[in-house]
Amino acid sequence: MGMSGFELGTDGPQVILVGVDDSVTSLRAAAYAAGLARRQSARLVALYVRSASTMAALAPMGAASMQQALEEASADLERRLTEGGQSIGLDIEFTTAVGEPFAELVRAAEEIRADAVVVGASKQAGHRVIGSIAVRLVRAGRWPVIVVP
Repeated sequence: MGMSGFELGTDGPQVILVGVDDSVTSLRAAAYAAGLARRQSARLVALYVRSASTMAALAPMGAASMQQALEEASADLERRLTEGGQSIGLDIEFTTAVGEPFAELVRAAEEIRADAVVVGASKQAGHRVIGSIAVRLVRAGRWPVIVVP
């Protein structure tokens, strides 16, 4: 009979998407995803979503300096992830999006045909009510979701 569908080398994710921001949990998620990608020889894509609410919060700074602040944060995050990946011999693809984090993660996962999505556990209050991004990704039921505490 054998185990149909189980072939050597195809028993793990080949394309991994990790959602990142500048929180400690998200950086731990990125480190976990990087280790997983290295062991699986998988492609790792890190997505940094800048939400509209973040932009609104920074609005008093003025549009130009707000954009600059966001780009600096993004560049800093990209540098940290790229260096972290290089230290374990992994090429991390870094990409950014502006929008609602859940929607952008779903869009990116579909675009790159992700086999797994990795996110950090949310520490934000209120998520018990509306459901964290991790819970919503699990409910979407399209990919294995790994939640890193």
